[in-house]
Amino acid sequence: MGRAEPHATIERVASKRGKQTVRDMVLSMIVISAVAGVIYLFIPHDDTAAPVKAVDYRVELLTARRAAPYPVAAPDGLPKGWKPTSVSYERQADDSWHLGFLDPDGKYVAVEQSTAPVQKYVTQVSQRATDTGRTHEVAGEAWAHWKGPKYDALVLHQDGATTVVTGSASTQRLAQMAAALKTS
Repeated sequence: MGRAEPHATIERVASKRGKQTVRDMVLSMIVISAVAGVIYLFIPHDDTAAPVKAVDYRVELLTARRAAPYPVAAPDGLPKGWKPTSVSYERQADDSWHLGFLDPDGKYVAVEQSTAPVQKYVTQVSQRATDTGRTHEVAGEAWAHWKGPKYDALVLHQDGATTVVTGSASTQRLAQMAAALKTS
C-alpha cells in the first residue's frame, strides 16, 4: 500500500506543468516587450511625418482631359500646403474624375466630376450631403451649397457634367479649391 494512486500522480504532474506553462508565457511576454521597446527606442522614426504620401496627378489629368466628354477640372495656383493624395478617372463609371487633397490644415478636399445624374452623384461623393438651397459665390459662379453629416460640398452643373468640391474641410477651403479649378 505504499504506492501512490495513479490519479494523484497525474494531478501533481498536470498541476506542475500548468504552473510552468503560465510562468513560461509571462517570461516570454516580458522578453518580447523588452525587444519591442529596444527596437522602438533605437530605430529612427518621425512622429510628426504625414502618414499620407503625395501623388503626382499630371499624367492622369492629361489622360482624363483627352477622354472625358466634358472639360476636366484641376486646381492651378493653390497656395503652399495643399497636398494631392489620390487621383482616378473611370470612363465606365459615368466618366468620373476624382482628385483628392489634404488642405493646409490636414482636412480632406476632393474634386469630383461626372456625367452621372446630379442628385445621385452628389449624394454619393459627398457621403449623403443634401442641398441647402443656398449658393456660394466662387470666382463669379454660383455654386450650390450642400451640407452633410461627414462632408459638405459645393456643386456646379455645367457643360453636361457636375463638378463637386467636397470634403471635411471648411466651406472657405472648399471655395478656395473651387476658385483654383481650371479646365485647361
